[in-house]
Amino acid sequence: MNKNRRDFLKNACAPVLITVLGIPVLNSCSKDDSGSSNNNLNGSLQNKPISVTINLDEDEFSSLKDVGGWYNYTAKDILLVRISESVIRAFNNACPHQGARNQWSYDDNTFTCSNHGRDFPNSCEGSLICYKATINGNILTITN
Repeated sequence: MNKNRRDFLKNACAPVLITVLGIPVLNSCSKDDSGSSNNNLNGSLQNKPISVTINLDEDEFSSLKDVGGWYNYTAKDILLVRISESVIRAFNNACPHQGARNQWSYDDNTFTCSNHGRDFPNSCEGSLICYKATINGNILTITN
């Protein structure tokens, strides 16, 4: 009986360990923001034309009145963050890693997609697709 138990453990443990530990290791997510692991997603979004006009006086956008305020405008698939009195940056809100749109948080100049814990800077040099955003009075215009 002891030999059968050893044979069973010897033959069954490796596949179980690989199944339990191997798949998460193979699918693990990097926390860095260098490059995109989903080039097809980014490529298709970059070609999508965008033209959005926002009145910053509307209650929905009140978080953008203060520097550091941000808003996930899910109706238009846009992440917005106020950088300074005269600069608001706009990004496509699809996570370049897996495309999640509604699981964002923002802290310390960094967007975090809580779907897989990926972090992205609020600069247009990161892997989030950055749009052109201009402010004229209280009107924000976003284009690509």
